[in-house]
Amino acid sequence: MTEKVDVVVVGAGVVVLAVARKLALAGLEVVLLEASSAIGTETSSHNSGVIHAGFYYSYDSLKARLCVRGKKLLYEYCEQHSVPHQRIGKLIVATSESQQSTLEKLARQAKANGVGDLERLNAAEVKQMEPNISAVSALYSRSTGIVDSAALMLSYQGDLEAASGILALNAPANGVQVTASGFRIDIGGGNPMLLNTKLLVNSTGLHMVETLKNIGGFPHEHIPTLRYAKGNYFSLSGRSPFSHLIYPIPEKAGLGIHATLDLAGQVRFGPDVEWVDQPDYRVSAERLDTFYEAISTYFPSIDRSRLSADYAGVRPKLSAPNEAASDFLIQCEATHGIAGMINLMGIESPGLSSSLAIDCGEVHGNIDDKKST
Repeated sequence: MTEKVDVVVVGAGVVVLAVARKLALAGLEVVLLEASSAIGTETSSHNSGVIHAGFYYSYDSLKARLCVRGKKLLYEYCEQHSVPHQRIGKLIVATSESQQSTLEKLARQAKANGVGDLERLNAAEVKQMEPNISAVSALYSRSTGIVDSAALMLSYQGDLEAASGILALNAPANGVQVTASGFRIDIGGGNPMLLNTKLLVNSTGLHMVETLKNIGGFPHEHIPTLRYAKGNYFSLSGRSPFSHLIYPIPEKAGLGIHATLDLAGQVRFGPDVEWVDQPDYRVSAERLDTFYEAISTYFPSIDRSRLSADYAGVRPKLSAPNEAASDFLIQCEATHGIAGMINLMGIESPGLSSSLAIDCGEVHGNIDDKKST
């Protein structure tokens, strides 16, 4: 059986759920294909659940622009749709004089990116705000928050389906052929079928290379090398020693082993950066020494016995281990030459924070162009 719809979206992480939602609300007939048995089972459900402010990312990068805009939209959305969240705030701490220049650089970058709520704190002010933290200075980000990412994704799904969008689980896109009128998609699973569409949005995260290789005629020179950065988390038992998120000075491939809190007050430390050949969600207790050493630099009174291995996530990286973190990559016809196809790649942090902004730019512009045809 062959059916025809306006848009097919492949993948059901938090970003693509937001994209599909927006397209359905715009009046388009949308089918969202997910190979797994549930939404957001990989990168979207194995992260810190943090709403980032937007100051870590290079000026005018997609990450910077989309995070700053997305943060505002996300807070508004959570308030309007009763999605559990909290503007908890964050301290980025310098634990030595040599790290002061990095804080100054972050402050300048924040201003350039349009993040105007950072406050510089001295050692006494840090100690007053967080008595258990040892730091010579810090930046205080008031607009950083936390969100129940599972509840957020379910809310996006509810909006999609309320606008007559269809979510198909256990429905892998086994192959795509470019046709004169758009695309023909071979859908596997328990109810295999062919689906024709004018527009195709691909955002399959860790599986993006395989997705693109399964598109007949897609130019291989536009299939990037994807690398896997595993991030491990350790939880801290007992009462939280912090009332804010605590971040060290960022690293080249990540933001350092930081302290996050969930909405129930549980403290977790992580993620670190462990480059792996394939996605692997096991957390080795042998990493405890590395975590204890890193955490002790800003939380010297930590009780090692309270730390235990918790969970891990894997981020799809477009940059190599020795390279600076890459930007989001949004491919459209101008890049790959195929009309009606948009590919979202390297969508890692701050993907959750950016989710409501990503569908307002390049993706939605392409859809609007096609809607009138």
